[in-house]
Amino acid sequence: MATTVPAASLSRRLTPWLALTGLVLLTFLVVRPFLAPLAWAGVLAYASWPLSEWIRTRCGGRDTLAASLTTLLAALTLFAPLLWLAWLAQQEVGRLYPALQAFLAAPPVVPDWLRGLPWLGDWLAQQRAWLLADPQGVAAAAKSWLAAHAGAAATLAGGVGRNLAKLVLVLVILFFFYRNGARMVRELRHVLARFIGPRTHGYLTAAGVTTRAVVYGILLTALVQGAFAGAGYWVAGLGSPVTLGVLTALFALIPFATPLAWGGAGAWLLFQGETGAAIGIWLWGAVVVSQLDNVLRPLFISSVGTIPFLLVLFGVLGGILAFGLVGLFAGPIVLAVAWAVWCEWAAHLDESLPPTPM
Repeated sequence: MATTVPAASLSRRLTPWLALTGLVLLTFLVVRPFLAPLAWAGVLAYASWPLSEWIRTRCGGRDTLAASLTTLLAALTLFAPLLWLAWLAQQEVGRLYPALQAFLAAPPVVPDWLRGLPWLGDWLAQQRAWLLADPQGVAAAAKSWLAAHAGAAATLAGGVGRNLAKLVLVLVILFFFYRNGARMVRELRHVLARFIGPRTHGYLTAAGVTTRAVVYGILLTALVQGAFAGAGYWVAGLGSPVTLGVLTALFALIPFATPLAWGGAGAWLLFQGETGAAIGIWLWGAVVVSQLDNVLRPLFISSVGTIPFLLVLFGVLGGILAFGLVGLFAGPIVLAVAWAVWCEWAAHLDESLPPTPM
């Protein structure tokens, strides 16, 4: 005979789960505005955890002091380049306006080989003739456009201010991650072990190693590409090669986006009449800078296991669409962790299957 579960017993079983589900939903609603800063702080803490542990050892195990010093170092690492780039941008803007005036007054001659290209050569020649015919009209049109988009500039400035406030919040969260991170991980392992079982440690270990490989692979590859690109900009004679190298490194975080950086730099040299330098930048970018991504990123990531490049690609692009800028790291990490858990589960699959009859 089938046994029936009494209604009172079923109610006692369901009530705690319903209450827990409601608590989780309410917690998500409260924390949702801070998910992006939490994600950034988590990525930074995880990437710099070996340094944090080294500082904690030197501080004699004093967690608060060690977390304070590590957070101060992280703040210097984040804010010093931003302040330096802002100073460089201010210097560049001061030189950009006279250069733009000179360009409008005397636009460079279109090279013969470029003028011979279908459609593009004729269009460039028409634009140069238009600039020579009415340079004051072009300047007036530019001023009108800037006046019409003053609101967009104010919105951009407000967005920069909000992002700086989020960066300060990231540093505050980062302090608590450094101070209490080890205890948080122990508690997470304990809770997951109650729900998943004894294989939790294998899953978390595989996920942790994979996460570190993805983060280091993306960051280190972008930094190396930016450094090589900056060297090329310096040899080609471009102004502020360091700033352009940093921008190239930011583009390098996105797969297949690096050509936008070195391609634009080469185009700027071409319009200035520096044809040889432009071709050199394009060759350097195509043969060296972009190829570094194909060599270094798989090398860094595959150092701990084989993670399909397609997962990293989908993770970056899908992460940006789903989470914004933080999705550059959150997306690949989510898919890489899922891949690591799958591989860990598949490794034990044969243990639970009966032997295949011969």
